[in-house]
Amino acid sequence: MSTGLIVAIVVAAIIIIALLVMLPRMRASARRKQAERELHSRRETVANEHRAAAAERENRADIAEQKARMAEQAAQRERAEANLQSERAAMHERGMADDQLIDESERDRFADVANRPGGTVDRDADGHTMDDRARAATGRDDDTGSDYDRGREDERRLGRERITDDVRESERTQR
Repeated sequence: MSTGLIVAIVVAAIIIIALLVMLPRMRASARRKQAERELHSRRETVANEHRAAAAERENRADIAEQKARMAEQAAQRERAEANLQSERAAMHERGMADDQLIDESERDRFADVANRPGGTVDRDADGHTMDDRARAATGRDDDTGSDYDRGREDERRLGRERITDDVRESERTQR
């Protein structure tokens, strides 16, 4: 046998032995890589399921927030309507809305009592009759006497308490 053939047989034997030794390692490596790919695939699947569930919950939360805003606006609208009704009630109590209660054909019948809470006329139409009643009690609304006479009477009444500007000025300079 020739030396070349012997060398070829030895080289082939070494290659076969190397393959027999390396083959289990290569199989283990291939199994590990396949397991990694499968685990990565499972991770992606589960992560996508969680993302989809999160997106669904986010949508439900947005809808719930929108419904809450609508409910808040409805509550504000109801509150405004309640305030409006309270204001209307107050206007009717003070007699400021008598025109809504009296028909055109009844205007003459209610002329003496319309717009008079408690029987007092709201002459200055400010919604309050306390000042009107005070004027009536002091006789300032009577047509007796002129404005000049009424002014003189007011001056006499207040004259004892009134200090003129000159007196006030002189008191300031003395101090």
